Amino acid sequence: MLVVKLGGSNGLDFDAALSDIAALVERGERVAVVHGGSREVDRICTELGKPPRYVTSPSGVKSRYTDRETLEIFAMVVAGRVNKLLVERLQGLGVNALGLSGLDGRLLEGKRKGVIIALENGRKKVLRGDYGGTVERVNTSLLGWLLEEGYTPVIAPVAIGTAGEALNVDADRAAAAVAGALGAETLVILSNVPGLLKDPADEGSLIPRVPRARAGEFITRYAQGRMKKKLISANEALEQGVKRVVLADGRVENPVLKALEGRGTVIE
Repeated sequence: MLVVKLGGSNGLDFDAALSDIAALVERGERVAVVHGGSREVDRICTELGKPPRYVTSPSGVKSRYTDRETLEIFAMVVAGRVNKLLVERLQGLGVNALGLSGLDGRLLEGKRKGVIIALENGRKKVLRGDYGGTVERVNTSLLGWLLEEGYTPVIAPVAIGTAGEALNVDADRAAAAVAGALGAETLVILSNVPGLLKDPADEGSLIPRVPRARAGEFITRYAQGRMKKKLISANEALEQGVKRVVLADGRVENPVLKALEGRGTVIE
């Protein structure tokens, strides 16, 4: 069982990743796909006169501030356009992909944050009305049934909250939750960098392996920006029983197959 998370940043070669997924499915592998869409959301938000707003937590983790209007744009773009275009491409490769969001069938359930604490200009600021959340439960029976019936789930990171509201959830952490729920052997997280770097400005400074026991140390010493959440997500997946997480480059040829060979940063 393999879970692949496709990042939503610039530079990813989606066609190459989807071709690898198709090849794995053809071999009989069971694969679930979780995807982001941040670049497209930012673009559409800007075009609609609602510029994206990112905030940084006191611990240094960067995330999107999601008010209700932003949530609706996020759902439209990520669960709509991005999700269905990925399904279209997989179908064209002979994969019986099925696109859905965490809202559908209560696939991903979580708790709404509502209030977040952000650092702005060195000072803590309370932001209310946030529709972000964290996945706390995965509808494993639904996903398991889809996989048993030969479908390849393609999951958008829109969850359902305890009050029935839609939530924007981090795609990396959603992928970790899905991988843990399915008992995946490997979680591959593709992004627009080779993996965890000692120096973010030097792609040749790749850290090939991170001992799980030292994950916290590596987060503090080396991870910046979005990479912090990727390492947090990797640790969460391992805690839920996933045997291996690979943070890998989604810009290269055969990115998924290379990740499965251990090319990237491996945490196991």
